[in-house]
Amino acid sequence: MKSFRWALLPFAFLYGIATGARNWLFNLGWKKSYTIPGKSITVGNLSVGGTGKSPFVAYLIQHFLKEELPVATLSRGYGRKTKGLATANEESSAESIGDEPLQYFHRFQDQISVHVAEERKVGVDHIRNSQSDETVLLLDDAFQHRKVRAGLNILITEYQRPYSKDFLLPVGRLRESKSGANRADIIIVSKCPEKVSNESKEDLTKDLAKTGQPVFFSSIQYGELELISGEQPNEIKEVLLVTGIGNPTPLLGHLESHYNVIHLKFPDHHAFTSVDIDTIHQKFNTFASRDMIIVTTEKDYMRLRKFDAVVNGSIPWFYQPIEINISEELKLKNLLNTYVRKN
Repeated sequence: MKSFRWALLPFAFLYGIATGARNWLFNLGWKKSYTIPGKSITVGNLSVGGTGKSPFVAYLIQHFLKEELPVATLSRGYGRKTKGLATANEESSAESIGDEPLQYFHRFQDQISVHVAEERKVGVDHIRNSQSDETVLLLDDAFQHRKVRAGLNILITEYQRPYSKDFLLPVGRLRESKSGANRADIIIVSKCPEKVSNESKEDLTKDLAKTGQPVFFSSIQYGELELISGEQPNEIKEVLLVTGIGNPTPLLGHLESHYNVIHLKFPDHHAFTSVDIDTIHQKFNTFASRDMIIVTTEKDYMRLRKFDAVVNGSIPWFYQPIEINISEELKLKNLLNTYVRKN
């Protein structure tokens, strides 16, 4: 496997030249960036796969709502079957706006507005022309979308797979050079173990924050399982876990600490079909245990909720809500509030 990865180095070198040249042109101003009016925050990463952007966007939404500020989100709408600008409503589906935007709308409803657009400037102009000047605009996964420039850039990287230890595609998982992290104003290390020593934090901070950005460490907090359909057993002993996300390992570990778990793993952003549902239910029925349930992620539920057999069936389906805890949270909130409140 290692020899195969090293064989890909020439392709990573060419990829690095292409992405580096593009960033160089933006840095010099030869490629133009549109500065977003008002208060705007980008949440992104340098790597492909799940680094924990969605839970952090949800964290920001909750924070600014508590600050009594209007909030709008703007995403590309990855995986949707539509094109152009769209605004989430009660008729929206994962196919029409993407699973992550639908997740924000499902969780926060009319407390926020949720938008998707491939061309972020189109979405930005729509939001700024139709909403209050005080609206905090959160751009989900737009760190590499340099045609627009947000006022604050937040970079997410995983504790177990930090970008500082990674390589460019296709050798590693980086979408651009590590130096791209220099554009970040704040760095969040996601999915940390419960206990991380101060020494480890200091070492990783030095490794990540080459221009002295503040670094915060976050961990996942799992809520109570939410029933989708069926009846909850008196005592849950076994779980059939169904995932279609980038990195299900933390969730798998959490559930395995409480139950016996069988894992059906699908690709990231998998478009579930009726055949998949039949396969999942057949797998469940082979165990014929009254103490077993099916568990999926909140994001996967957005793609599964169109199936009547999932939302109205007799088989017990649940999704796992998650939130995040952040070390030095008050310091982070002060940074966020200072940005959105300044003139």
